[in-house]
Amino acid sequence: MTGPVGIALIGMGWWGQKILNVLQAAPADIRVVRAIEPNIESVKAVCAQKGVPLSANYADALNDPTVDAVVLATPHALHEAQIEAAVAARKHVFCEKPLALTKAGAEKAVALCRDAGLVLGMGHERRWEPPIAQMLAKADAGDLGRIHQIEANFSHDKFLSLDRNNWRLKADQAPAGGMTATGIHLLDLSVRLLGPAESVLCICEQLSSDLPQGDTVAAYVKFRKGGTSYVSASLANPFMSRFTVYGAKGWIDIRDKAHVEAPAGWIVTSAMVGGPIATVDIPPAEPVKDNLVCFARAVRGVEAYPITAAQLVDNIALLESVFASALSRKIEAVA
Repeated sequence: MTGPVGIALIGMGWWGQKILNVLQAAPADIRVVRAIEPNIESVKAVCAQKGVPLSANYADALNDPTVDAVVLATPHALHEAQIEAAVAARKHVFCEKPLALTKAGAEKAVALCRDAGLVLGMGHERRWEPPIAQMLAKADAGDLGRIHQIEANFSHDKFLSLDRNNWRLKADQAPAGGMTATGIHLLDLSVRLLGPAESVLCICEQLSSDLPQGDTVAAYVKFRKGGTSYVSASLANPFMSRFTVYGAKGWIDIRDKAHVEAPAGWIVTSAMVGGPIATVDIPPAEPVKDNLVCFARAVRGVEAYPITAAQLVDNIALLESVFASALSRKIEAVA
């Protein structure tokens, strides 16, 4: 196939609208040809302004021949069934995180897409942030030496204003505080750098809000091949996003100036063995768009999508054990 990849946005809430907006400035690789939202009235004006056909039923996207791929910005517990339906309809899939809530669910999604020859993309846009991409390249090249440890935090207070019946605050959709909202991005990067996890200890508490699944979560992860990662997230303090990796030859600390909803750039501090500590400013970029463009190019066979099937499964295996540890408050093995 040639030409832009036609996508249907499934779910037009906060993040679905973010995706619609960034793709207005995307290159010719990808275009939105349909939107699906059960609560049509809430986004009718937005879609009309953008010239995007809107309907309420997922089947409308699956039956539309102009739709090459679906982008799932839907409640977490719906992902497995929606991916299965998309594969049956021969549609490529881009899924917002998390892919599934269990390792078994992730394995099924990956296998379905692989066996059908379909691309499975993932909303881990942090990998496309320029300083993160540069850090991963340095790690892959061995410039940082043996990776010892990761420290990371991704917090915001955007959910304090949500109705307490919102799906993002439900135990069956988003257990363990902010782990499915923000922490999972840090787990993904940790798995990308250190491989499959061996065990995890997670503490989730409700400290300064009435958020039903807790507002503060921290997980300490041990990896099978050595190394550790400390991942933390709050849903009740002002925005903070920091990712720091420590290696035998150097370390890099990356801090976002603003939430990826409206990127404002990054502050990167680093040091290599024998060298000074240096700090540089990185200008804004749009990693949400760049991830989706990369997905579209993979659909067209131009380039391989960089998040591997093994990484997708390993991340959800770790997430499932995080959930278990948050309940038990004990160290849990990762399957």
